[in-house]
Amino acid sequence: MPHDGQDMPVESVILPDLLSHSSAVLPAAEVVLALATERLRARVTDGSRVSSSLVEAHQSNAHALAWLATYVESLRQMQGWAERLQAEGRFGEMEQLLHQIACGEYLAQIQGGIPMSQGEIVRPRDMGLSPEDMAPLAEAAAPLTVSGNSQAARMRLVELMQDNHGHATFGATGLDEELEMIRDQFRRFADDRVVPHAHEWHLKDELIPIEIIDEMAELGVFGLTIPENLGGFGLSKASMCVVSEELSRGYIGVGSLGTRSEIAAELILCGGTDEQKSHWLPKIASGEILPTAVFTEPNTGSDLGSLRTRAVKEGESYTVTGNKTWITHAARAHVMTLLARTDPDTTDYRGLSMFLAEKTPGTDETPFPTPGMTGGEIEVLGYRGMKEYELGFDGFEVKADNLLGGVEGQGFKQLMQTFESARIQTAARAIGVAQNALELGMQYALDRKQFGKPLIAFPRVAGKLAMMAAEIMVARQLTYFSARQKDNDLRCDLEAGMAKLLGARVAWAAADNALQIHGGNGFALEYQVSRVLCDARILNIFEGAAEIQAQVIARRLLG
Repeated sequence: MPHDGQDMPVESVILPDLLSHSSAVLPAAEVVLALATERLRARVTDGSRVSSSLVEAHQSNAHALAWLATYVESLRQMQGWAERLQAEGRFGEMEQLLHQIACGEYLAQIQGGIPMSQGEIVRPRDMGLSPEDMAPLAEAAAPLTVSGNSQAARMRLVELMQDNHGHATFGATGLDEELEMIRDQFRRFADDRVVPHAHEWHLKDELIPIEIIDEMAELGVFGLTIPENLGGFGLSKASMCVVSEELSRGYIGVGSLGTRSEIAAELILCGGTDEQKSHWLPKIASGEILPTAVFTEPNTGSDLGSLRTRAVKEGESYTVTGNKTWITHAARAHVMTLLARTDPDTTDYRGLSMFLAEKTPGTDETPFPTPGMTGGEIEVLGYRGMKEYELGFDGFEVKADNLLGGVEGQGFKQLMQTFESARIQTAARAIGVAQNALELGMQYALDRKQFGKPLIAFPRVAGKLAMMAAEIMVARQLTYFSARQKDNDLRCDLEAGMAKLLGARVAWAAADNALQIHGGNGFALEYQVSRVLCDARILNIFEGAAEIQAQVIARRLLG
């Protein structure tokens, strides 16, 4: 019998006792992670404390640990998903194959090399792990690594996906009925109102029409997680994930419109005064006002502690001077969550404050009519529909009452409180983009004939589609887990970071492989997959670049 199982009958493609095999590997994987963490901690500890300079000196090793931990958590969440479906009688053939392929592949990568990026492969020796250290995991994982991600399994999965074509997800997601109803509602909206126009908006580099934003407001997109007594729906972060996923499947620009409202609402809920909450949140929830986040400055990137934009109090207002960049949807916004330095004697995060800075929405002819404020568009490859801007402030006034929380010096702390939600939402957007890529790649593979048969009949094409589906489910379960943690008021910066880290890589891989399936046509602007590739690329950069994300995860693991 061929080692890859190509000639195996359908009923033997799925491993007997699959859940027992995938459960058995978790303790061994946990031991490997604990050993890697212990070995790296010994190398980066100075005295009794983990040294930032030593972590930086061993950056590649630290990021390797972050990826290993992300894979172990992914295996754990896939196991939890599979066991829940099994208990509910919903662990069907497609779900079993998704689980088997994903676990087989991720376990093989843990042992042989995890791709942090195309040219950076993390191997056990990079984390101080010897063959002897890896032996128990290799033994426990053998059934899955040998036969889990076989060609026969991939081909069978894609066969089932063809039967299931027309659905935006392949396999049961494990969510409850209410969340699936929300998914259906926003899937229909995306298919009817977004998908037919998204590529034209992208090619013409147009702002998303205001009527689309109005319809989204009517659907409650901007007030999903805002409490009901403050004008919102009071729904869970899990619901926010589902909505973001489906809207981003239609077009990442539409899926990202809600991000600005989510960030602004989280800032106000966590750090605002009662008066600020009652004034701003109902207006954000209804879409009456559109917010934008104004944090990043030229030459600072993720180093927010180095911000130079100044806010000086003069009577009943602050005067803002400085420059910001990569500000999304800035021209149309009514209010900016603006981070500026209020203590001139500080040079780090301790002197920063957050403002709810009001501005007049602009027009195409005059994008920034507010006194003391100028702006210019940054032309971008993808992630269009809202546009990116550089902003300049010179004598720009903000009412003193609009200092978030009413106390200076709290800006960095307030911003940190939003990162969990922002990264969960970004992971959900990544899943939506990846799902779009999968659908485009699959439809093309079904339609395109080569050598007398459709592309999907060729094993390597089918294999690409199978791995897209499996990895999307992994990213989905990791993201939903982080959302559940957040909904239960549990700290989840680690889980949210992992979801964003993996989700961004999965989206880029899916887009790249979908374009490859299109061949030369994928390189033509007229094909939607060209847009999806450009849109997918930003996910590894914003809301914390992959390297920053890995650094944050590693520091949390090391303690």
